[in-house]
Order: sequence, then C-alpha cells, then structure tokens
Amino acid sequence: MARLAQTHGLTDVQQEILATVRDFVDKEIIPVATELEHRDEYPQAIVDGLKELGVFGLMIPEEYGGLGESLLTYALCVEEIARGWMSVSGIINTHFIVAYMLKQHGTQEQKEYFLPRMAAGETRGAFSMSEPGLGSDVSAITSKAVKDGDEYVLNGQKMWLTNGGTSTLVAVLVRSDEGHPEGTAPHKSMTTFLVEKEPGFGEVRPGLTIPGKIDKMGYKGVDTTELIMDGLRIPANRVLGGATGRGFYQMMDGVEVGRVNVAARGCGVAQRAFELGVQYAQQRHTFGKPIAQHQAIQFKLAEMATKVEAAHAMMVNAARKKDSGERNDLEAGMAKYLASEYCKEVVEDAFRIHGGYGFSKEYEIERLYREAPMLLIGEGTAEIQKMIIGRRLLEEYRFQG
Repeated sequence: MARLAQTHGLTDVQQEILATVRDFVDKEIIPVATELEHRDEYPQAIVDGLKELGVFGLMIPEEYGGLGESLLTYALCVEEIARGWMSVSGIINTHFIVAYMLKQHGTQEQKEYFLPRMAAGETRGAFSMSEPGLGSDVSAITSKAVKDGDEYVLNGQKMWLTNGGTSTLVAVLVRSDEGHPEGTAPHKSMTTFLVEKEPGFGEVRPGLTIPGKIDKMGYKGVDTTELIMDGLRIPANRVLGGATGRGFYQMMDGVEVGRVNVAARGCGVAQRAFELGVQYAQQRHTFGKPIAQHQAIQFKLAEMATKVEAAHAMMVNAARKKDSGERNDLEAGMAKYLASEYCKEVVEDAFRIHGGYGFSKEYEIERLYREAPMLLIGEGTAEIQKMIIGRRLLEEYRFQG
C-alpha cells in the first residue's frame, strides 16, 4: 500500500470496499486506459465490471438495493477510480448525483421506481443545468416548462451533459413560472424534471434530441453532449419532489456532494501523477546517476507529495462533515478548489520530470496532462469556488462593529 493519502478511522467494511476497488483499478483500468482514451472509446467492459462490484449503488440505501454507504466511502472509491482513469469516475459521478437528489428530494413513488434500477446500474443517470450562453450563471437559465393539463411541455437547449448519450435518466433544470408571480427571484422559479430516454444519439424520445458527442481535449471515453428539448412532454409525476419551484435548491444540494467528488478526482489524478513521476525519476539516469538523486528533482517530489497529502486531507474532511449532517459548502468549495489546483501542479511537475518523453503519447503522463484542466472548470470554476468560499467566510466572521 502506498504511503501517501491514507485515511484513518475507516471501518473494516470501508477498507474492504476500497481494497476491492483499488485491485480492480490496477488490473482492469490502468492497463487499458491510455489506449481507450486515445481512441475516445467508451469503456463498456470497465463499466460492466463496476456494475458487478455494486459501485453504481454505493450510496443508495439498502432498502432500494444499494450498499447504503457514506459520502466518504464513495469519495474514496472515486479517488481510486480517477487514479486509474478520470473519465470512468465521470461516468459514475453524474449517476451518483441524480441518485443522491432522488434519495434526498424525490417522492416515495420516484424513489421506489428509480433507485433500485439505479443501484443495479440498469438505469443510468445524467444531470443538466448548464446552457450554451450561461456558464456558471445558473440563475440565467432560459429553458422553460409550461403546464399543459397533466403534463409539462419543455423547450430549450442544454449543454455539457456528462453521459448525455449513454444515460437513460436525465435530471434537467428548467424555468417554470407556474405559481410564481412576476418579479419572483430567478432561483425560486426553477424546477428539476426527471426525463427518461433511450440511450444513444439523435431523437431519443419525441421532442428530445442528443445531437452527438462534443470533441474534447481530454476527458475522453465518457460522452459529453448537448440536449435539445422541442415540445418535450413530461408527466407531472416526474417533477422531482412533486412540486415546482424547488429545482435550484435540489440541484445545488447535488452539486455540493458533486464538489466533494471532483476534489476526490483531483486527489486520484494527482496521486497517479506522483506515482509516475517518482517511478520515472528512479529509472532515468543523467550525469551518471538516477535523476531522483539530483536535488532539483527531490525538491519537486517533496512538493508533489505534500500537495497530494494536503488535498486528500481536505477532501476527507469535507466528506466527513457532510456525512455528519452538517453544512459543508465551505469545506467542499475549499477541497474542490485546492485539489483541482494542486492536481494541475502535480501533473505538470510529473510531466517535467519525464522531460521529452512526457510529450509522447506512449507515456501515461501525456493523458493526465490533458485531463487535469477539466477539474479546474467542472462543478464550478475555481473563480466560482473562491466566490462561494469568500461569501461563507464573511458569514462566519461577520464584523460586529
């Protein structure tokens, strides 16, 4: 077992789950990840293996067929999976956020209908907030739902759906002015709809089109898509929680745990970059000795390892705080911000240690170098995290003058 990023106080069950996932990553993901990534190929065999391990139901309560584990257990599993290939953790994360939102906010009928299928990995989740023109400004959403009898008619265009093609259930945030008078704050007139669809591209149900995969610099293998709604009819019983106007709060709750997940991904990618850097530094010789014996390289390794350790500690703290029932938006924002920034720096140092070979597609570090930037923008940019952190600090440290 590696010396870095250890988590103290885990139960025997948690340790067993993590050991199983790490073994799967070492045997089934790391040997094939770079080849699949270069081909931008969906890792179906890996996904099937994770289904068998029960990873898709990790946090779903046992009464619905899941393992009923904590956010900490889930985040530590994500850290391991991202260490193997970050794209695979993305396939699980959006599914997990939708399952979490259903567990926390769904009606009893919605929980009973969706959660057992999600725990088995039969129904696969994606969620959709962003639109082409708004980025992180969720309050500027223009997609709309209009009541029509016992149904709602949805129109609009959404952007950056992870698992947009492979998913069969999408939680979609739209504006719904029904029951909300003119002048209502934007975040109080939003609703989350549970949209079932066929997997694939093109028109996946009447009124709903997934145009195709967006071609990306990194984060390949997983499909990132647009979603176009044109007269999409959704029954009223597929409003998450059964009442309109709560969508913004439901999505923000989901994103909060999602930020812990992104922090965990940053930790996993940084760990892998450190492993690759420290191995290469002991194999590569210059001036008659391994480059690991040059002080310049030892300084890099020392900085990298310290960043891996610090990011892991903050991620674990944020997960444990949420598990204890406390508000954790400050800790989740800090963990996501620090882990993503440190991940980028650790990956770049490992890249530098590899010298010219780091630029070669034969070496794994080249893939990590293209993957790390996604963490700087996913689940809210670094600048958004700093805004959240700053506001929360001013709440906590309000000057009583």
